[in-house]
Parts: sequence; structure tokens; C-alpha cells
Amino acid sequence: MDFALTQEQVILRRSAREFLEAECPSSLVRAVEESGDGHAPDLWRKMAGLGWLGISLPEQYGGTGGSLTDQTVLFEEIGRTLTPGPLLTSSVLAAQIVLNAGSGRQKDDLLPGVVSGEVILTLARGEKLETASRNGGLILSGESPFVPHAGLASHIICATRPAIGAWPDTTLVLVDTQAGGVIKTAMESIANYPQFLVEFDDVPLPGDAVLGEIAQGRPALDRAVQRATVAQCAETLGRAQMVLEMVVEYAGNRVQFGRPIGTFQAVQHRCADLKVAVDGVRMLTYQAAWRLDQGLPAGQEVSMAKAQAGTLSRMATEAGHSIFAGISFTVEHDMQLYSARAKIAEANLGDTGYHLDQLVI
Repeated sequence: MDFALTQEQVILRRSAREFLEAECPSSLVRAVEESGDGHAPDLWRKMAGLGWLGISLPEQYGGTGGSLTDQTVLFEEIGRTLTPGPLLTSSVLAAQIVLNAGSGRQKDDLLPGVVSGEVILTLARGEKLETASRNGGLILSGESPFVPHAGLASHIICATRPAIGAWPDTTLVLVDTQAGGVIKTAMESIANYPQFLVEFDDVPLPGDAVLGEIAQGRPALDRAVQRATVAQCAETLGRAQMVLEMVVEYAGNRVQFGRPIGTFQAVQHRCADLKVAVDGVRMLTYQAAWRLDQGLPAGQEVSMAKAQAGTLSRMATEAGHSIFAGISFTVEHDMQLYSARAKIAEANLGDTGYHLDQLVI
């Protein structure tokens, strides 16, 4: 296997970095955090215009037909600048579920809107979501906490369990967020990350609400989660790489005891250890992306990447705050923006402990 980037991927990386450095400064990240909706509409429209919202979706739906490796390159750059918005949730996780499980009509109805940015999807998969038959149709009941970007979403894909005595496995259903009985309540979160408790009070589902077949949604869900997990690893990787660059620059300029602190061995060790960890997660992430691109089993590779990405998140946070010292704990300093989002990313799509368990089971 060859993880070297193609010429097109190098151009993608360079153009994405130039665009995001110009369009997504830390001031925008702070403004979005203060707004509480986790969304920058102008930036979202510009990213749609660049084709980023459909980078790994087929051309027939308006996407660019890129590979998962292309998407990984993009998400590294998104992580560097802490780019806000539901790109991971809508354009990767939820869109891949529709692509894997949806009917031709469902794909035609939803995916072009996802690519243009006009349709935002999210996923709810709480243990208390149930579908049941009633009067010849289906109803959805229960609740799901920690649903990302539900306040923006036009539709929620729900991974439901059967009611007692019904079918034995996961059923994926598409729910209009404006339907009667859908209640969204914002939850408190670090960095004001937009996540919601979504309740479904016997919501009647239309006949075309099921994605795929009843009780056969697990394979499509698992495939989408794997691809989204790789994107999350890439985002973590980009964020840690940026922290590394920030602390190396600071250590070279900050003078203490008459010399730059970067000349002290303890600081050098911090930077060197972080560099080694960044390179390790980069290798694991691109290995997982490559295997998925090749259609090979990648469950273990994805879990290895996510477990190490969680460790990298903590290492980058500790190194950043240690080297920048006290000022990095103030809200005015950018380091706290990176450390807060590191906590969110570590928990998203399974934390380190969960993915280590997957490697043992």
C-alpha cells in the first residue's frame, strides 16, 4: 500500500488550507461558539460551492465522486482551523447512510440537497428509540440524547430498536424534524457544541420513511459509521498538527532565563513526543481510509485509528497547555479552543476505551 498523496490530493490540501486560513479565522470560531447553533451560514455556502459537502458522494447526485482518502485530506485541514458546521454529521455520516440504504427515490430527494448545503441531516441512535406497527403503519417513540446539529437538521435518521414482539434488528427510518411529536431540547455542552435531546412521541411515519428494509439497517449504519470515524480521526489529526506547529513556534520565540524555552530539554521532549504521536495517527488514519477505499475489511484499522486519535487529543491538549502555560487557560487564547474541541472529538463515534474494546473482542 502507498499512502503518498496524489498530485490532485496535494492540490486539494493546499487549496483547502489557503481557503480556510482566509475564511475561518479563530474570530469566526469564537463567534459561532457564542451563537450556540454551531453553524456559519456564509462559510457553509462557500464550502458547498467548492464541492466539499459532496466530496465523497457520487457525481450523479452532484458530488465530486472522490475517495475516502480525498475526504481524509480535507478533514485534516478542517481540523486545523476548527471549522464549524455539520459537515461530518450531515455530509459524511448521514449522507452515507442514505447512500448505502436508501431507495433510488430517497437518494434523489436528499443527496443533491446535502451536496448543495440546502438539506442538513443528522443521526439519532439512542437505545430508547423504538418503532412499532400500528394501524397498518409504523410509529416512532422514545428519545435520543446527544444528537448533533438537530436544531439545523431538516431530517433525522433514526436507528431504532424493535418494540417487544416485533422484528429482531435495527431499522433505519427518516423523520422530518417538523413532524408532530418531534421535540428537540438543546443540551449543555463543552464549547457550546450543538447537541440535542430529541424526543419522539408516537410519531407516525409515512410509508417511504424506512431506509432500506425493516430490521436490516445495521450493515448500512456500520459502513457509514466507519467512514465518519475516519473523518473524525482526520479532523483530530489536523487539530493536533496545528497545536504542534503553534507550540514549536512559541517555544522558539518565548524567552525565559535568558534563552528561548525551546532550548530546554523538557520542552523539546514534549514537542518530539507530540510529533511522533501525530505521525502515528496519520499513518493509522490513512491506512483505514485506504482499506475502506479498496473495499477491504477495516473494522480493526478504524478502531486502532480512533483509539490512538483519542490518546493524541489528550497529548496535544496537555502539551499545548504545558508549553503555553497560564495564558493558554484564558478565553482570549486560541489554545482553549483546541482543547475544548479535543474533548468533543474524543467522545464522538466512540471514545478510546470503546475502540480498544473492539480490538479485544
